[in-house]
Amino acid sequence: MELKGKKVLVVGLGKSGLAAALFLRRQGAQVTVSDIRSAQSLGKDIPALIEQGIAVEAGGHGLLTFRRQDLIVVSPGVPLSTPELAQVAKFGLPIIGEVELAARFLKGNSIAITGSNGKTTTTSLCGAILENAGLPARVGGNIGLPVIGLVEDSREDDWSVLEVSSFQLETTESFRPNIAVILNITPDHLDRHGSFANYVAAKERIFAAQTPEDILILNADDDVASRAAARAPSQVFWFSRKRVIRQGAFVHEGVILFRASEQAAPEPILKLEEIPLKGVHNVENVLAAVCAARLAGAAPEAIRAAVAGFRAVEHRLEFVAEMNGVSYYNDSKATNVDAAIKAIEAFPGGVHLILGGKDKDSDYRQLRPLLAGRVKAVYTIGSAAEKISTHLEGAVHLVAAGTLDRAVSLAAAAAEQGDVVLLAPACASFDQFDNYEHRGQTFKSLVLARRGAAAWQNASA
Repeated sequence: MELKGKKVLVVGLGKSGLAAALFLRRQGAQVTVSDIRSAQSLGKDIPALIEQGIAVEAGGHGLLTFRRQDLIVVSPGVPLSTPELAQVAKFGLPIIGEVELAARFLKGNSIAITGSNGKTTTTSLCGAILENAGLPARVGGNIGLPVIGLVEDSREDDWSVLEVSSFQLETTESFRPNIAVILNITPDHLDRHGSFANYVAAKERIFAAQTPEDILILNADDDVASRAAARAPSQVFWFSRKRVIRQGAFVHEGVILFRASEQAAPEPILKLEEIPLKGVHNVENVLAAVCAARLAGAAPEAIRAAVAGFRAVEHRLEFVAEMNGVSYYNDSKATNVDAAIKAIEAFPGGVHLILGGKDKDSDYRQLRPLLAGRVKAVYTIGSAAEKISTHLEGAVHLVAAGTLDRAVSLAAAAAEQGDVVLLAPACASFDQFDNYEHRGQTFKSLVLARRGAAAWQNASA
């Protein structure tokens, strides 16, 4: 892809947009960045861009700016339905995303992981396994470094382990991972994609450019994800925690096994009891990582040691503290209903559940069967609170907390010894927080502040 002298517009100045703009400039392109946020909001990034000779359009998009380009690179947070993008698309102007841009330059092998839930844990674990196995690997994408940030240090003999979202995948064309993984597909981001069918189609773009030389790993226990096998141009491997499978990773009599082919004998990798992560959904994440890492060349003993030493990723069912016999868990990354279900299922009962945030056109009624016997109370926060209360009325004790601060206080006051206070919001965070990390950090700070206050009171008594 020749970029020298080309006029390229980067739309959206998030982390990946900034990285893409700087990369494009280093490649000799004439770069402009356009963002709807004000110059004041972008203040910390603008000086670095201008210093590199990058023009900045802030406070809105100008249609003429869009039309005067040879290429547009759109950040994942910017919908393709944005009016200016929709208009120039009609003229045939090339529009790609940061992942697609990176795919044109990234060297070496790649493992790309997507799914409605579990992406970050599986990606991080897969990277840790490869590193433990002595295989050069870097982790990036939707976590850590943007994919474009991995390009310049990439080598032909290394592995890039990438978390990719539906937002990133919908703007890919030639992105071709050697190993693609779809963990699961449940309704999410319907406010962005418009329908579940569109969302599924975006996820399935992860294997669209693959060939018979490549591998697609699917969840045999997920009906929607498993249907992708019929459309895959690549070799299909499976993972399952419920049944023995012909090719891939599965659980049998409490042991994770891997089978390289239908004719091969299963090889034991590790016992379920050696997995340090909480929840059956994390068994699925481990199975997927085992399958991908084994196919990448990691030895069974290296996989076992890496899994046994792995700890929960921040904001993913992360243990925060225990006070007065009550445990506090941060699962701020549970930004959809299915993720919240998996978090609740990790506990047998006594849960004080904090739900709410920005609604994504979700159906919270799916939670109703799970609440009885497990959840003592639901504390609603954010702009989705009223909808959640309507969907869950009569199924559980509902407390309108409004804010996370008040929810933590009310839950802590009501919880008894042996109970759990769980932040698993089932919503996006953008109504009250910058992102799910900000929400999770706030939750942890509130919990740890209470622990500190309790310790001070006990010391003063």
